[in-house]
Amino acid sequence: MKVKDSTPPRPGRPRDARTDEAIVAATLELIAEAGLDGFRMDDVADRAGVGKAAIYRRHRSKDELVAATVAAVVSEIEVPDTGSTREDLLVLMREAVEVYSDPVRSGFIASVVGALRLHPELTGSLREGWLAGRRRALRAVLDRGIARGDLDPGLDVELALDALGGALFYRLLITGGPIDERLAEGVADLVLRGFASSKEQS
Repeated sequence: MKVKDSTPPRPGRPRDARTDEAIVAATLELIAEAGLDGFRMDDVADRAGVGKAAIYRRHRSKDELVAATVAAVVSEIEVPDTGSTREDLLVLMREAVEVYSDPVRSGFIASVVGALRLHPELTGSLREGWLAGRRRALRAVLDRGIARGDLDPGLDVELALDALGGALFYRLLITGGPIDERLAEGVADLVLRGFASSKEQS
């Protein structure tokens, strides 16, 4: 897992990237197992094999550590360009399926989402670290689909984005249904049919 650290560098010797990754990986696993309120910095240090001082040199608080872990759950999201709106959507949906079907990453996301009411300060981290990048990539694909004439130029983009992501969240958090290729294809095709341009519908 590559860790993208947004914390400003502090004076001292250079950081060891392996230590950064071990700390974030340990946090990810512990929150997936015990929930946001069930993990302790001592446990992170033990599992990562580092001293607590190494954690606090990088993250001033638990909230900062959780925010860094949210940002590291997925790598930088690239906008696909396969030449097909459907295939572009499927590339991004399959990436989401891969994350949501992984027990550790999905457990972490479910724990953080479930704790937002008690920890509203994490809302920004979740939206910016997890949701914003994926929505930007999907928006670019939808805009290109409109330009190609595949999608209605009057498309409500925010609604389409919610439809693309909502089914995965619903199964992850509510029904526990399968998050798989069939779901990725079904949601992509639902959006393409529901928001097709008049040219595509004729």
